[in-house]
Amino acid sequence: MDADRCDHDFCLGGGVSAYEGLLHILHPEPIANPSWNYIVLGLAIVFEGYSFAVAFRAFKSVKGTQTIWRSIHTSKDPTTFTVLFEDTAALLGLMVALAGVYLAHNFNNPYFDGAASIVIGIILAAVAVLLAYETKGLLIGEAADPETIKNIRRLAESDTCVQGVNNILTMHFGPNSIMLALDLRLRSGLSTAEVKQTVDRVETAIRERYPDVKHVFIEFDSGPAKPLLRAAT
Repeated sequence: MDADRCDHDFCLGGGVSAYEGLLHILHPEPIANPSWNYIVLGLAIVFEGYSFAVAFRAFKSVKGTQTIWRSIHTSKDPTTFTVLFEDTAALLGLMVALAGVYLAHNFNNPYFDGAASIVIGIILAAVAVLLAYETKGLLIGEAADPETIKNIRRLAESDTCVQGVNNILTMHFGPNSIMLALDLRLRSGLSTAEVKQTVDRVETAIRERYPDVKHVFIEFDSGPAKPLLRAAT
């Protein structure tokens, strides 16, 4: 699912719903017989509730031990939560619509129906904003999560020929594709062969631990003032 298109659909749907609600408030029409409204909305809630349950189980299977909001915030694949957001908004909207019809008919007050449409519009708009916020980083290039960066630094510094890591830069090109740029500070006095072996060991260790790291660029020096050369793999 295209999350960007989904944001647009939610915004458009929210605007239309709020506009229709405003029209109903400005020009109220009483509900004569809500029986079909109840039947249609009831069936829709049942079907949408089943869809929501399926989406939530799928999301739960990939979120692991993280909380829901933490999993959404750290996820690099928007499809894992976009469907859940969509079904949640649809289910909430149907329940609000059902409440609006019931209140409008029970109290003979059509303003409840218009107010329900406005609330539905607000729900859709809120979901659109939330989706845009959670996916914007992936559109412009988002870094790997802090825990992954910390572990990569630890892996590099665990090599006996590495004195430290000057800098780490990462960028996601997709849910399972990360570019890594690593600036190492190597132990002084290493031969060219030892430098190459060190770079190969560090790269291999990182790729084995994190298969999603598809592109690795390594820069290194043998001390704070003596740059050597650059290796890119």
